[in-house]
Amino acid sequence: MGDIAVDRPDGASYVSAMNPLTDAQVDAFYERGFFVQEDVFGRGELASMREAFDRLERIACQFSEPTIYRGTQFVVQRVPYGEGTRARIDRIVWCGAAEPILSSFGRDPRLVSMSARLLGSDSMEQLINQAHFKLPGDGVSFPWHQDSSHRRYGQSEWNDVNGRGSYVQTIVALDEVTEDNGPIELIPEGSGDLAAYGLDPPQAIVRMASAGRPVATLEFGERNPTRTAVYARRPDQKQVYLLGLNAQYYLDLIFEQAAGGRSPAGAS
Repeated sequence: MGDIAVDRPDGASYVSAMNPLTDAQVDAFYERGFFVQEDVFGRGELASMREAFDRLERIACQFSEPTIYRGTQFVVQRVPYGEGTRARIDRIVWCGAAEPILSSFGRDPRLVSMSARLLGSDSMEQLINQAHFKLPGDGVSFPWHQDSSHRRYGQSEWNDVNGRGSYVQTIVALDEVTEDNGPIELIPEGSGDLAAYGLDPPQAIVRMASAGRPVATLEFGERNPTRTAVYARRPDQKQVYLLGLNAQYYLDLIFEQAAGGRSPAGAS
């Protein structure tokens, strides 16, 4: 354990005892896709972050269209709400420009040291620094996705320098996380409990083939807890994927046609 001193733009200084990541945590990151590190920031620091997000929200609500303000892009539109309208905040890009304290936390040694250990490198680049809000009645939602896929991961422009993905994302919980407030959900990669996803046994199996190409097999499971997507996997891979419900819709059509226009028992 070591002490890390962190200076803030407002002149304040925090000292935190930081436990280095264990080998088990590093293994969990690469085998499951994530791990939870508790007590990284103190209550006062978390309060400072929440206050910064509150200020960003108040600024965003002043706009009715995408606007760049103090070096930060506020992607905002007005949407109907009750008898009037309200701001829908789709995202706030490079929020650390308008709120430097958030940028400071983003490069905090406690986060950077963990990222460095996972990446196996003392050199890294910060790709994004965004704020996202989901407020009552604004209609904002985020479908299942992997952020790395939006950063050209796996494409020719991406250079996997460490051979293990070369991508780390950190998430800080500022509010209470409950099933009722739309929190972030994470799906373990290669989960051994396939039954938890309705994949042991699978609910349906689709085999696709075309002339001159090998057969591809896809197994479908249950819907996710929020019923916005369906679990699926390829039997030759350990990953479990989430597919949009349009995939479930077309799967149902296939079964209906195979059953002579009737939806087979168990199809949903």
